[in-house]
Amino acid sequence: MAALMLGMALAAIDGTIVSTAVPQIVGDLGGFTVFSWLFSGYLLAVTVTLPLYGKLSDTFGRKPVLIAGIILFLVGSLLCAAAWNMAALIAFRIVQGLGGGALQGTIQTIAADLYPLKERPRIQARLSTVWATSSVAGPVAGGLLAGYADWRWIFLINLPVGAVALWLVVRHLREPSRPRPATRPRVDWAGSLAVFATGALLLTALVQGGVAWPWFSAPSLGLFGASALLAALTVVVERRAAEPIIPGWVWRRRTIASVNLALGAMGLLMVAPTVFLPTYAQSVLGLGPIAAGFVLSVMTLSWPVSAAFSDRVYNRIGFRRTAMLGMGAALLILLAFPLLPYPGEAWHPALLMLLLGAALGLFQLPLIVGVQSTVGWAERGTTTASVLFCRQVGQSIGAALFGAIANGVLAARLLDAPVDGLPGDLDAVARTLEDPGAVSPAAAEYLRRAVDAAVDHVYVGAAGAAALALLALITLAPRRFPVITEPSDSPTAPDPAATPTASEAAPARQDR
Repeated sequence: MAALMLGMALAAIDGTIVSTAVPQIVGDLGGFTVFSWLFSGYLLAVTVTLPLYGKLSDTFGRKPVLIAGIILFLVGSLLCAAAWNMAALIAFRIVQGLGGGALQGTIQTIAADLYPLKERPRIQARLSTVWATSSVAGPVAGGLLAGYADWRWIFLINLPVGAVALWLVVRHLREPSRPRPATRPRVDWAGSLAVFATGALLLTALVQGGVAWPWFSAPSLGLFGASALLAALTVVVERRAAEPIIPGWVWRRRTIASVNLALGAMGLLMVAPTVFLPTYAQSVLGLGPIAAGFVLSVMTLSWPVSAAFSDRVYNRIGFRRTAMLGMGAALLILLAFPLLPYPGEAWHPALLMLLLGAALGLFQLPLIVGVQSTVGWAERGTTTASVLFCRQVGQSIGAALFGAIANGVLAARLLDAPVDGLPGDLDAVARTLEDPGAVSPAAAEYLRRAVDAAVDHVYVGAAGAAALALLALITLAPRRFPVITEPSDSPTAPDPAATPTASEAAPARQDR
């Protein structure tokens, strides 16, 4: 478990530790116009490789995939520390992301392999705690290292942590020998390349659209058109493959399909608090960066606590109803955000985020534990990867969609602004409000109200995403998840006592 938590920490903290060091990195290497690819490139690599690693872990075992992922991540970290310009750093961040994709999916799968159903909420809550801690510690550590040492230490610090995780995995994770298949396992490299290319083009269009170029420009339309053609080609390739990377049963089984769609919608709604709340806290409430970060971080405090206790709920009412209860509460909380007074106090959104974290902990963990428990060992890696892949894609779509909504609301409000020459997008407005002398007090107040309106619309959109998640569960998810808890379903368990007995398995099928 220590190895899994350390491995998860590598992937979790890397998403936040770089953000606070961007000024130092740009000052040293240049490349201000393309620095956003430090994040976009990493996200692309993680997302598009999740299905591949899931299938590989089902075919060749979890341990070799996890070891390869850690090594690749550490190699990428070392290369990032040695980068000589921004182009090299972006390329090496993609190498890091290739390893990060293996870490995220495989660790979640191993956690389900090692522990019986009744213990998985506690284990998943520990992994959630790693993400929560990293979201707070990452920016602080990045700022300290960039300010008092050198930004390259942001990547070098991964090496000792990863080395310990690698040593623990090699020494303590034992996968019992399984019967050799009659034929040699075949890797669907053509499908892997097609999935990678499709995901890369689609996510590039979503991440860069409206930022690097207008939405209806030739680059956007070309990328969306090319990704659609590649998606069609991917379907053809996967149907003909003997061992497809994304098998059709992932979408034909109601349980897995409904969880994929529900968590994709959750990824969509998560953009509202994680991307737009800090801007709201600084531009509307007038908080500093640290205080604004605290308003968001309270969500990460209640999330793992709620997740840890979710088994007491789903053991009584089932996975589906528990998830619906959590997302129903999240829907009401998101709708409450536009009702906050203007400008209000900092504790108002902080309280809502505390409640939202508790609601989403009650939603996500039962679905992940539930869907992992409906498949055997040979399908668990692919299933887990498909769920995480849909969540990542949802976040990318949400960033593009809600960014367009926020900027559209701002543009409409600024048409009747009291002064001319005001910025027209959310980021530029936020930077203007950071400089008290940039505009008159009346214009600054108008801009704050415009930002407040834009973020309110984003939260209404996030509530719509919550409604989509509920709709997926209501219409597609079975009332009872068909849980499998046979002893043979945990081949990696180091202790036979960790595998549930037949007497434990029977009520699980009846009650979930």
